[in-house]
Amino acid sequence: MDSANTVELLGHYGSDETIACSAWTSTSRKLNEEKRKRIPKLINMLWSEGHETPFEKCSVHFLVDCDIASHIHLLKHRISSLNAESARYKELKEDKMFIPDDWPDDWKVQLEVYTAAGNTLYHEALKALEPTLGRKRAKESARFFKTYNSKIQSDISFNLRSFANFIKLRKSQHAQKEIREIAEQMLNCVMLIEGNPFKHTLNSWHKII
Repeated sequence: MDSANTVELLGHYGSDETIACSAWTSTSRKLNEEKRKRIPKLINMLWSEGHETPFEKCSVHFLVDCDIASHIHLLKHRISSLNAESARYKELKEDKMFIPDDWPDDWKVQLEVYTAAGNTLYHEALKALEPTLGRKRAKESARFFKTYNSKIQSDISFNLRSFANFIKLRKSQHAQKEIREIAEQMLNCVMLIEGNPFKHTLNSWHKII
């Protein structure tokens, strides 16, 4: 059973040049070779001096499979855009679960058994409640048997300004292990984009990454 939380980069928009052009709109967006050479210094100046609006012009887009507890952490970032599987609208027929990799084996087994029991009750309750409550109410209330380590899939995007905030808060040593690992996976995905379009932006974030 694959119980790990996973992150996939679905896409991205923009580049360091996009950010620079946004900042230069107040004077002239016209680029030449000399101005392109100034982009690294400009990006660093914008970030270090708090001129962060130009970073909102670029975005990153992820597909995340994670436990519900970590999903709640993702939801708390209001400046992101997130859609996810909903047990209110559909039956979660695929019983995915997350098992912490730092637990002793005997407690991993205990959690697997406990989660499996909750999943069984979820499906049984949905079937039993549907005749009296109707399909909609049966689905939205049977999910009370789902545990915090049940996994759901989320579609989430950030502009680069909000992504930096997410990385600062969730990649911190003070963040919960699971959401920290998700943040690290997201950052690695962005760092590995072909052509490294956000090279200078990532370098300017050195204090938070």
